[in-house]
Amino acid sequence: MRKRVLLVIMSMIMMTSMFAGCGKETGESQSAEIEKPTETAAEAETSDDGMEQIEAVGDVDVDKGLFNVTLTVPKEFAGETTQEKLDETVKEKGYKSATLNSDGSVTYVMTKAQHKEMLTGIRESIDQSLAEMVGSSDYPNITNVEHNDNYTSFTITTKNAEPDTSESFSVMTLYMYGGMYGIFSGEKVDNVHVDFKNADSGEIIRSANSKDMGNSD
Repeated sequence: MRKRVLLVIMSMIMMTSMFAGCGKETGESQSAEIEKPTETAAEAETSDDGMEQIEAVGDVDVDKGLFNVTLTVPKEFAGETTQEKLDETVKEKGYKSATLNSDGSVTYVMTKAQHKEMLTGIRESIDQSLAEMVGSSDYPNITNVEHNDNYTSFTITTKNAEPDTSESFSVMTLYMYGGMYGIFSGEKVDNVHVDFKNADSGEIIRSANSKDMGNSD
């Protein structure tokens, strides 16, 4: 599960650095279709370095101005780029600027339209990962995953009468997706809500909220 989260984060960072994401706008609710699973539960663990990279996503800073958006990517994701390479990217893509900072981070300035295009690419990466959950070896009983427009509310449909262990832990992945999208969109996320729905009855069998993490019973 952690590996899946990390792969999506890295995909987001690559699109942030290159701003090459493109795609159609999505609506208030989407359904994930069944795709061939790409990993097993045994492959789901990552190294400590990988988890440090996940935590570093919180250092992404987005400042929305009247006409432009300023986005600063931490050094963990900026890679071994140079100012020369950044200047080439600006020239090729038409961005306002890209600056390699003294701490290794990179600050991009783009138009709001370009930022919107980047977010579209991020949405596509998250949606693909959600689609890969459906019917996979890790989640064989999940038949559908739906979400709202800003990834703060998810509905997981399962054949199980109660979420099994893997399904219960999947909420951590969804919390991460909602938080990450909020970081890159520049919108504060106070809570990510997850409902589990039984496929046969259509009833909500369990709910979870990220704001409750760490709270004692």
